[in-house]
Parts: sequence; C-alpha cells; structure tokens
Amino acid sequence: MGLTESLSEYFGFDEHDTNLRTEVLAGFTTFLTMSYIVVVNPSILSDAITIEGVSETRTFQMIAVVTLIAAAVATLTMALYANRPFGQAPGLGLNAFFAYTVVLGLGIPWETALAAVVVEGVVFMLLTAIGAREAVIRLFPEPVKLSVGAGIGLFLALLGLEEMHVVAGDPVTFLTFSPVLATDPVAVLSVLGLFLTLALYARGVRGSIIIGVLATSVAGYAAKAAGFTGTAAVEAASAAGASLKTPIPVAPNVPIVYEASSYNIAPLAGAFIEGLQQVQPLSFALIVFTFFFVDFFDTAGTLVGVSQNAGFLDEDGNLPEMDKPLMADAVGTTVGGMLGTSTVTTYIESATGVEEGGRTGMTALVVGLLFLASLALVPLAAAVPTYASHLVLVVVGVLMLRNVAEIAWDDITYAIPAGLTVLVMPFTFSIAYGIAAGIVSYPLVKLAAGRRSEVSTGQWILALAFFAYFLVRTGGILGSVAG
Repeated sequence: MGLTESLSEYFGFDEHDTNLRTEVLAGFTTFLTMSYIVVVNPSILSDAITIEGVSETRTFQMIAVVTLIAAAVATLTMALYANRPFGQAPGLGLNAFFAYTVVLGLGIPWETALAAVVVEGVVFMLLTAIGAREAVIRLFPEPVKLSVGAGIGLFLALLGLEEMHVVAGDPVTFLTFSPVLATDPVAVLSVLGLFLTLALYARGVRGSIIIGVLATSVAGYAAKAAGFTGTAAVEAASAAGASLKTPIPVAPNVPIVYEASSYNIAPLAGAFIEGLQQVQPLSFALIVFTFFFVDFFDTAGTLVGVSQNAGFLDEDGNLPEMDKPLMADAVGTTVGGMLGTSTVTTYIESATGVEEGGRTGMTALVVGLLFLASLALVPLAAAVPTYASHLVLVVVGVLMLRNVAEIAWDDITYAIPAGLTVLVMPFTFSIAYGIAAGIVSYPLVKLAAGRRSEVSTGQWILALAFFAYFLVRTGGILGSVAG
C-alpha cells in the first residue's frame, strides 16, 4: 500500500469526502494564518519572564522555540489522536493575562504562573478523561451552540480588519474607518489582497485563500524594496485623531537563524517545578481557576463554532467524540506549561483551513509538521506579514456568518441569548465572554417568558459558575488575595 493510500485509510479521507491534496493545502493555509504567534507569544511573555544571566534577546528566542515545540506537540496530538483539522498553539489573551495581570500586575513569580498553567492542564486532562468537560459543553443551550460560529466570524473579521489597518481606534466611537487608508501601504495591500482572495473564492478556485496570502506577501516585500514603510501613515492617522494598531512593517525583517544557545531551553523547561514550591494556596487556586475558565470556554467555543462550519455537529448541535480534541488541548497546555509557555488552546484560525476543505487530522498533521520544520529556521514562520495572513480572517469571518440562518430568530428566548453571544464576542475580544453572555441570559429569559421547565438544573449551575468567574475576574478579588 502506497503512502497516499495509507494516509487515506488512517485519516478516513473517503468518509470525510476529501483527499490528500485538499488536506495538505488546508494545513498550509491554517499554518500561515497561525504563524504570527511565533513572534507575538515571545514578545508578550518576554516582558514578564526574566532569567538571571540570560539576555533579553536570548529569552525572546527561547520562548519562540518553546512556542513552536508546544504548538507542534499539541497539534500533532490533535492530528494523530483526535483526527480533527484543528491547529493549536499558546493562546492570545491567555498569554497577556499570564504576563501583564498575573506576573507584572499581581507580582506572582513567572515560575509560579507556569505552575498554574501545568496544574490547569493536568486538571483538564483528568476532567476530559472522565467525560466531565464534554458533559459541560453539552449543557450549552441550543441557541448558544448555533450562534457561536457567527460570533467567531465577527470576531475573526474584526481582528483581520484591525490588523489590515482598515479600522482604527477612536477616542469617541472606539472604532472608526482608517482616515489614511488610501495612503497607508499596509491598508492598500491588505484591501487589494482581500478582494483578490474573495474573487478567487467566488470563482471556485481551489487554494484561493493561500494564493491570496502569498500574493499579498510578495507584494509587501516588493513595496518594501521600493521604499514604502507604512510608518508615515500611522503618524498621519494619529494626527487625525485615530490610532492604528501597532505600526506594522510592509514586510518583516526576518533573520535567517537564531543563536545556537537559544535552542537550549533548559532555563525555561521545568521552571514550573520551582514555581510549585512558591505557591500561596488561595491566590494560586484563583489564578488556576481563571486560566481554567477562560481556556475551557475559549476552546469549547472554537471547537463548536469551527465544527459547525465544517459540518461536524450532529442534529443536537454536539461534536461527536469531542473528548478527543479536548484531550489534545489538555495535553498541549500541560506540555506547554512544562516547557515554559502559557496556556495552549485550539485556534480560531483553524476555520481558514476548514474553509479550504480540511476535514481530517491530516490538516492538523501538516500544521504540526510545519511548526516542527520552523525550528530549523525559527523566524521563517513569521516571514508572512501579519496583515497578509489576517486578511484571510475577514474572508472566513464573512463566510461564517452564514451560520446565523440556523437560529430560530422568531423565538425571543432563542433570539436574545443567540444575539448576545454573537455581539459580545467581537466587542469584548473574547470567545469565552460571548458564550458567557448567552449562557447567563438563556435561563433568565426562559424564566421571564414563563418557560422555566425548559431550563435544566445544569444550565442554571453553569450560569452561576459564570457569575462566580466574573466576580473573581472583575471584582478585584484576585488582586486583593494576591496582594
């Protein structure tokens, strides 16, 4: 039996109506849209992680290496164990909470913060093994399950438009159309790349997403060679009262290799053990609880939303054998914390590979192998300009809005939780908060409508759990205990 036939049989290509070419293309697409994390994660964590006798540059590079290893381990587990087309890596938001809230804000040693990540991962593994995580996700009200995909779509689109310099921050309206779009080379290239990708997709061109990313990247390097930088547009926007996202180079300056010592991650790997010896029980428990809560519902939302787009959900809106991708997520978090990075989670960018036709673990296998390959030339994973990879998020975001058609909008007890789920996600930059809005509002609306019997005890408990989380997260409790 040849390699193609073996892969087809192992991953079940025929069962999922796919083939090797489609899966590989989907894997490359997902990797390109996720690859920014190799630079973004170390840039965030290196603000909080300082190692005696190790330079800031080497610390940054070590975290980049650890990011790649953790992403590869988690994604390969997803591929070979769960057989799902989802990519995994240290999560945005969770790494910022780790660095700026826990370590820098609360003064918790970074080693102890890593210990909290490891403990969270172990707890996840245990809960997944006994089926508790899947049971909780099955408690999600139906309108929340059906609206998660559309909420993620809006979230993705907002992330993409911001990175493309199409929208800018505004002191009055919070968001506004970029006042310098026509003179900003990043915005011009992004918009042209976006319409090229949409046009190719509309014509049914296979690989339209990856073609759009690569074409925009090449144009960016050409613009840089011609002397365009993009910094003047950022200054002009500021003068006009708007603020574009952190200045983005038209093309990144990518060094070819890292220092050899950067591959020695011993100062990071195993640091969690020292952290366990510095634990203050109450504050540590609250930090673990916060990591746990956000990661749990971010992952749940991503799995449900992307699976809805892929057609994986059954007639009750549940993902069959969800325990397997959940276990892959838990393994990634545990290994990542042991190696020296914040919580690993399933990436919403996986939706880009799904949109390209990825339906099996072969897509994730390609993503994982590309993360491993990037270890040889670490910075090349970040060679694609972020605006080029993020234009894809707008494409996929638009397509995921189709999911709202499945919601029973004529039933007010469905429309309110579904609408809140869709709206809160992009406006709070959090999948978990969007799910929270839907879950908390569902029993309240049912109660007000005199349909209390339609809400299970588990759904009431879930709503109260979210209330407890927000009390800890936003009520100052965590800071007062840590202090």
